[in-house]
Amino acid sequence: MYVPAFSMKQRITLMANKYELIATNPDGSDGQLLAFAQQKRMAFKEEVTFYTDDAKTQVVFSFKARKRIDLGAGYDVFDAAGQPIGWFKKEFGKSLLRSSWLLSGNGLDAAGTERSAGIAILRRVWDFVPFIGEIPLPFIFHFDFTDRADGRPILSVERKMSIRDRYRVSVQDQRLDFRVAAAMTVALDALQSR
Repeated sequence: MYVPAFSMKQRITLMANKYELIATNPDGSDGQLLAFAQQKRMAFKEEVTFYTDDAKTQVVFSFKARKRIDLGAGYDVFDAAGQPIGWFKKEFGKSLLRSSWLLSGNGLDAAGTERSAGIAILRRVWDFVPFIGEIPLPFIFHFDFTDRADGRPILSVERKMSIRDRYRVSVQDQRLDFRVAAAMTVALDALQSR
């Protein structure tokens, strides 16, 4: 399932983060709802399920951590029947200065990093400054994923400035299944600070 462009909007509630994944029309406007996801906060083993709508009547895909609370653990992406369709993993060592991820599925192997090293460092400094780090600051960060074999663009995720988190996603490689791209996008928001 290939979707060349979509957006993600976050709804913050007391016990869960909720995400809407929305198709982008050719004119750049929002189209139909593609999936709705909910992430429980403070879970010992991270799992996010994507549904057809916010009534959660039909599961369309999910992702789940391979291990409990492990910074180097990977996350598997599953289709509605529970069959694996891809995976992603944060590269913990590389992410100390600039967040880096690996992404795989349907014959592609990609690596992604934050586009701006300056923003990456500023985010880390902000978190460590006493009292200031307690003030939530919506840093705008972008991630670019490229094919590890030839450097071709695969996926770009751009956080937009808004009160609630909103991302614009461009999928440049048709091999990347929407479900894997959507799972990676939600993970960039939900798991980035880990």
